[in-house]
Amino acid sequence: MESILLFSVIIGVASSLILFPFIQTKNKKNEEKGANIQSGFLLACIVLLTAVVFVFFYLTNLDRNFSSVWLLALVVTAAGAVFATGIERMVKGILFLGTLLFSIYLGTAFLFNADEKYEVASMAQETEIEVFDETKTPASVPPQFARNKMKKAFGQVPNTSYYELGNLQIQKVNDEYVYIAPVEFSGFFKWWNGDTTPGYFTISATDSTDNPKFMKAEITYTPSSFFNKNLERHMRMKYPEIIFYGEPQLEIDDEGKPFYIRSYGEFISGRNGFEVKGIVLVDPSSGKTEMYALADVPGFIDGAVSPEAVSLQNSYFGNYANGFWNSKFGKSDVKLPSDEGTEANVSPIFDENGEMHYFTDFTSPKEGVDSMLGYSLTNSRTGKATYFTGNLEESYMDSQGTLQIIEKKFIEKKWDGEMPILYNFYGEASWLTPVLDANGFLQNYFIVSAANPEISVYGNTPNEALKLYKTALQRGGGTVDGTSEAEEKQVSGKVVRVYKEKADNATIVYFLLDNDQSYIISSENAPKAIYLQPNDEVNVTYLDTGEEFLPAKAIDIEELN
Repeated sequence: MESILLFSVIIGVASSLILFPFIQTKNKKNEEKGANIQSGFLLACIVLLTAVVFVFFYLTNLDRNFSSVWLLALVVTAAGAVFATGIERMVKGILFLGTLLFSIYLGTAFLFNADEKYEVASMAQETEIEVFDETKTPASVPPQFARNKMKKAFGQVPNTSYYELGNLQIQKVNDEYVYIAPVEFSGFFKWWNGDTTPGYFTISATDSTDNPKFMKAEITYTPSSFFNKNLERHMRMKYPEIIFYGEPQLEIDDEGKPFYIRSYGEFISGRNGFEVKGIVLVDPSSGKTEMYALADVPGFIDGAVSPEAVSLQNSYFGNYANGFWNSKFGKSDVKLPSDEGTEANVSPIFDENGEMHYFTDFTSPKEGVDSMLGYSLTNSRTGKATYFTGNLEESYMDSQGTLQIIEKKFIEKKWDGEMPILYNFYGEASWLTPVLDANGFLQNYFIVSAANPEISVYGNTPNEALKLYKTALQRGGGTVDGTSEAEEKQVSGKVVRVYKEKADNATIVYFLLDNDQSYIISSENAPKAIYLQPNDEVNVTYLDTGEEFLPAKAIDIEELN
């Protein structure tokens, strides 16, 4: 509190001295009386401006750098020059001119710092993400569905009428992917009576059948608290000058203890643009506050870089490859980041190592085009990003096109997709999208090929949809290249059982060998497979994906040679 008061006094005194005219035409008869009135006005001006500055910065939580009062400085120096006379007017006129030039610099910085923004947002470039391991389950429970289930379970919260559900955040805790959401106050009087919130909810991000669990934890400093117990104000009081970007987020450690974090950084130039540098971490029970650079962030924190900062970085990368004016007119090499993400236009996902990334796809600025130009993955702890161009010989459908397919697929039921994520399933760039009904409840998982939208399936679980997708790829004449860990192998043996399924343009053959392992192959890839029958001796080339039905790439039937 002392820092904001001192800052307000400094600004109030400086503003009053500039605003108040000191050289006036003096009337000798009333000189002493005028001096007393002048002093009283000056003192009143100092008190008033100090109070205005204090209230403004206390309510807004704006950083307390002197550049943040540029507008007040512009008004005060202009008024001071108008009210002054003689040499005092000239001096204050020079102050106004300097303040005006500085204000113009701040207001036009975005016209000249596009190259710096693009450099800050630079991304390593690759062609395609690694193939997804189908023996694992992606974190694919949509946040809207998880939030709905938490609301249904809100009766677990003591004094329920005092509270409401806060923002949802995905995190890895004890090697499990979970959504967490704090319990927040539902208004000023509820905070006044309640003082602290009772805890937070957690629910699985991979298992749609999981039910929310309420975790008790007394929390004093929250985003919904007021006065000095407000979380953002508490952070600002501790660090008055640093630049925050993005909303505070709840993170829990492996013991279940909650913490709030918020990303901080610096402006690119002037007061424009942002580059993330680290986090401020708050123990919301005690109020203990610590600052960490990105390289030193505690291991249990997944979202050190706020989704808002990543979304901003994506806009820099997509728009400013050839400068600011090109982003408005010529638009050469401009690519627009998608707004279909679940958090500030980006979607958090986890890789095979359990590290969280923010996913975004980019599309053309030309209207009516749903072709994807590429996609990015940004590490949520380091801020380092990779841009994937995709297979340049193929045209990939973007996330908006995927959602349109789902809308048309379930038009009678009025179901919609949420959180489309691009994966590499069986070597095929594919969109995995949860489908929700009008009430926000999960109905199925939809998978569609990004390069061949006519190949699509849906199932009750991601793994069920993956099995159907593998079959659909073979029906469509595609190849199944397996997972990132799949090894191509060969096996010889006798056929024990055979099952054939007629598809549109092919026959899908399932067969069991005497090694007690089942395989699947399409007649599109092996036309003679339609003649397969029990007791045939075969040589099979397959991919060891670890699944119940291993995808076969080729089959040689000895009886037909």
